[in-house]
Amino acid sequence: MKTLLLTAALLVGAAAHADSVDTLREFVRDAKSGRANFTQTVTSPDGAKKKTSSGSFEFIRPDRFRFAYSKPFEQLIVGDGHKVWLFDPDLNQVSVRKASQALGATPAALLAGDSLDRDFTLQPQPDKDGLAWAQATPKAKDGPFQFMRVGFRGKELAAVEIVDSFGQRSVLQFSNLASNVQLPAERFKFTPPAGAEVLEQ
Repeated sequence: MKTLLLTAALLVGAAAHADSVDTLREFVRDAKSGRANFTQTVTSPDGAKKKTSSGSFEFIRPDRFRFAYSKPFEQLIVGDGHKVWLFDPDLNQVSVRKASQALGATPAALLAGDSLDRDFTLQPQPDKDGLAWAQATPKAKDGPFQFMRVGFRGKELAAVEIVDSFGQRSVLQFSNLASNVQLPAERFKFTPPAGAEVLEQ
């Protein structure tokens, strides 16, 4: 009897965890646009240093997104579907790369792209902090990230954890998420300000 109960518990647990991958696939398939606020905490590989920043995130599939950091420093990252622009107002400097080079298997591609299974190997993870987690490991071996974990509260995107190739860990926690909202196309266009230094990468 105990063996039957244990087996049943394991099966239920496995089914619950498998759902996290399905939830991630559904999010990519069904959320054609969205916006949210976020808080990002970056922890050094040894766990000793932490940096926290916050801002807002918007996207329209495929490959158009906008990360607007507001604290502690302003910074803007815009993907227009062709190029990815990074603007640092303090330096009045713009870095620009082709989207095909900048995205690949990155958090932006995971959240705003539409080629999940092409770029990532997906695996369910144990529930943690009240969230259901799915891990996305880039299929390309020489990218800047080891893996990403995406956490859902029910069907709602709640967090993304990123571990880069140096072991640095970034956790983005989302709030006030709204999916399939009308967003102006102009939000995903970027024109360098007059006098800004533009670095093509």
